[in-house]
Amino acid sequence: MKQTGKSLAASVALRFVLLIGIMSFFADFTYEGSRSIIGPYLGILGASAAAVGIITGFGELLGYGLRLVSGRLSDQTGQYWPITIFGYVIQMASVPLLALAGNWPVAALLIITERVGKATRNPPRDVMLSHAAKEMGYGWAFGVHEALDQFGALFGPLVVAAVLALRGQYQLAFAALLVPAVITVSLVLVARWLYPRPQEMEANPPNINTTGLPRVFWIYLAGAVLVAAGFADFPLIAFHFGKASTVPTALIPVFYAVAMGVSGLGSLIFGRLFDRFGISVLIPLTLLSALFAPLVFLGGFWAALIGMALWGLGMGVHESIIPAAVALMVPAQRRASAYGLFTGGYGVFWFLGSALIGILYGISIPALIAFSVLAEIAAIPLFFLVRRQFSLPGSRT
Repeated sequence: MKQTGKSLAASVALRFVLLIGIMSFFADFTYEGSRSIIGPYLGILGASAAAVGIITGFGELLGYGLRLVSGRLSDQTGQYWPITIFGYVIQMASVPLLALAGNWPVAALLIITERVGKATRNPPRDVMLSHAAKEMGYGWAFGVHEALDQFGALFGPLVVAAVLALRGQYQLAFAALLVPAVITVSLVLVARWLYPRPQEMEANPPNINTTGLPRVFWIYLAGAVLVAAGFADFPLIAFHFGKASTVPTALIPVFYAVAMGVSGLGSLIFGRLFDRFGISVLIPLTLLSALFAPLVFLGGFWAALIGMALWGLGMGVHESIIPAAVALMVPAQRRASAYGLFTGGYGVFWFLGSALIGILYGISIPALIAFSVLAEIAAIPLFFLVRRQFSLPGSRT
């Protein structure tokens, strides 16, 4: 039986999303495996808690802020694949080189370089995914991609934990990540060869009539940056686990893997719910994920494990729903710029929040927790406004 044009388009879109998802699996295997141990690694190399918070926060600042440049460049040139490939090469090269870092400033430079690579490749890659998402449902497409992405983030830390348990050498753990890094770059080149023009998968892209980005986009951005400010970066959490002896050193990457597993499952479930109910799903999930801070920074082993699961849930939901919603809010021809601007603002506040959380850690953990929880809760009214002003999937009339 012959496939109809619509079902054939959906099949092509699904294959593209799965290929990019598998590519992201190995990418996250690489850099999330690395990120699961850079907190303790920086500590061993002599960095302080404030330095860890500032380094990782500044890395996120560049990792998100430079997406504004990458997104605008992608829109202006239309060279989505070359920019994407360049970003992946820079990112994947930086991780194994951490094995050669002899002091914390060199390690910090490589950590920041890895974030720059991610900043370069994300906006054009997300635009290419959005073209396929039209045929599958935006929430489902980004949810499937994010789930594969996060499952890579689950297995990477587990492999790193195994290397540390067997050999106890951080350098060897970073060196082992060369294998998935090479696989990632190879898959990027394969995807470029098989799908040279992903934009052709979206026959009738939505074109919202506006002279600029719509008001609802800016409200959504305001809510997202509050969420970003309140989320502690994992290297600082890992630093705390090591300093407080809450979690054995060998199990710290396992805790991160648990968070990534929850994130991946949440992406699948809530991507589907987004297509049905729209932005409303963000409201209860933001409230729930705000509980991570007291559990992680005040709790014992089991409370910290639950806290990491909630932390992962929050990360997964926002990583999958945010790009899905933005694709529907802005004109198709401005998606890369919108992604860059949105994630740029997200990164600026992630940096400011991470730096403040790192400073508060050395002053008062209750103050740290209060800041984190209040920042998350402050985003809720803005998400209510977005729900009222913009009709997303499942809420269209």
